[in-house]
Amino acid sequence: MNAMPSSCRHPCSAHRFVLSLALGALAGCAAGPDYVRPAIPVNAGYAHQPMLAAREAGRPEPPLDAWWSGFDDPELDRIVGRALAQNLDLAAALARVEQARAAAREAGARLAPQGSLDGQAAREYQSTKGTLGEIASNLPGYRRTQTLETLGAGASWELDLAGGLHRGAEAARAEAEAAEASQDGVRVMVAAEAADSYFQVRGAQERLRLAQQQIDTEAQLVDLVGLRLAGGLATARELAQARALWLQARATLPPLRIALAQQLHRLDVLMGVTPGAYAAELQAPGADFSVPAVGADGGPQALLRRRPDVIAAERRLAASNARIGVAMAEYYPKVSLGGLLGVESLHSGSLFSSAAFQPQAVLGLHWRLFDFGRVDAEVAQARGANAEALAQYRQSMLRATEDVENAMVSLAELETQHRELRDEVAAHQQARDAAQDAYKGGAASLLDVLEEDRQLLASRDQLARVHADDARAAVSLFRALGGGWTGSAVQPTEGAVAGR
Repeated sequence: MNAMPSSCRHPCSAHRFVLSLALGALAGCAAGPDYVRPAIPVNAGYAHQPMLAAREAGRPEPPLDAWWSGFDDPELDRIVGRALAQNLDLAAALARVEQARAAAREAGARLAPQGSLDGQAAREYQSTKGTLGEIASNLPGYRRTQTLETLGAGASWELDLAGGLHRGAEAARAEAEAAEASQDGVRVMVAAEAADSYFQVRGAQERLRLAQQQIDTEAQLVDLVGLRLAGGLATARELAQARALWLQARATLPPLRIALAQQLHRLDVLMGVTPGAYAAELQAPGADFSVPAVGADGGPQALLRRRPDVIAAERRLAASNARIGVAMAEYYPKVSLGGLLGVESLHSGSLFSSAAFQPQAVLGLHWRLFDFGRVDAEVAQARGANAEALAQYRQSMLRATEDVENAMVSLAELETQHRELRDEVAAHQQARDAAQDAYKGGAASLLDVLEEDRQLLASRDQLARVHADDARAAVSLFRALGGGWTGSAVQPTEGAVAGR
């Protein structure tokens, strides 16, 4: 950031004062450093991006601003669209943007002259014991009942020779842009949270379906053992063991129902309605969604214009830089021009006469010469806030890159786990069928069948959970990349390093 010359920072004489007025009028000198986006070192690509290359082959890649369409699930599209239209956090963020834009307009309006119109009509029964009444009562024609009528149009204008108002308007515009980026960040969050909750709902429903299927299978086994016991081919212990496994499978239902209800309530709140409002729409089984490819073109440098939190941090940094100029402008005198065209009369009917006309012109000067270091302290505080904003901007970029790397690892590893679990479930199903056939023929014990049932239930439940987690990992990666909005018009940071 470029600092101003020392001559612009410490005026201390009448000659310097006159010189500063001339330079300010001719060149529009603005106090404080001009903002330059800081360079942030970034890698050319993501460390774990090669892990996704194999899974992305042949898969469609949805547009980043509407990534949820890539899952080929109409219900998901409807839920995300409804959340983006009705979410209350997003509505609050929009209200904050309107406030920030209004503050920016107000700061910009301070640069222009201000006009006003004032009028007054006052009727008074004057005391003859007061200062004015006691003197005036001795004059001929004095009347205690008086009417004072005034009307005036005035204008004033602060010349902003040091540029403090310009810096204030610059800071307000940057803060409005930060609020807009934060709103986009809420949009990204809402879309991702809605999709994440939706996939948890579908995962819980699938796990419930599998659990019920397993319960039905265990019930059939209990019936089989009961028949064998009646025929003298089984023992009461075997029947108790079969019932225990059946009850164990039934015990898995309540936690899954709790998780399902909680996610349905979460979805309703994300869609801005009372919990339970849309639950009935999701009772039917959903489409068999597919996880799309996730494009990460542009590498970490693309996060500078895609991640709303990074954009907002950079805009707050620009605002804090302008605030330094606002503070430094207090080193300089403030000059204002004012004028008033007015009329005043104590006699009704003569308000608009030439005798009642009283124009006024004002040249104002305000200069904080002796404030015992207050301006120095304000400048130091503004510089400290700027240093804090710079650290937060750099940290936001590091966290953004961390989010992407973590999401990439999760997605790639869950894809691998999902493939292996499918093979595991097929193997357990084959082993379970073989064990039951052997038990029917008397070649295997009931314990063998029960063990295979337990392992099959666990592997099928884990497969359903990992399938949902796989989709959730893709959602996390889309969110980490800043997907869910149209993108920023803010250009990437100048001088950003493409590699280290």
